[in-house]
Amino acid sequence: MIKFTSSLPSTRELDVLARQLVRAATSIGANYREANRGVSRADFANKIGTVQKEAAETQYWLELLIESNLCPSQAASELLAIFTAIGKKVKQ
Repeated sequence: MIKFTSSLPSTRELDVLARQLVRAATSIGANYREANRGVSRADFANKIGTVQKEAAETQYWLELLIESNLCPSQAASELLAIFTAIGKKVKQ
């Protein structure tokens, strides 16, 4: 995600969306790592819930990028598909 956003052209609007996207996307990994270190099943489940929320937020920022035509639709669509799959897998 960091590589993807750094490859985008720099405009004020795009920079705002890219920063939000990176924050949400990198939070997924950090929270997933934390969930795997949970002290109980309930702790794990709670932390996985945070992962789901961050994945949903990441999906939101990607959708904004696509709908506003601020980035290549194909690249953003591929990333959106990845995060949608992660969200579905986490719910299982």
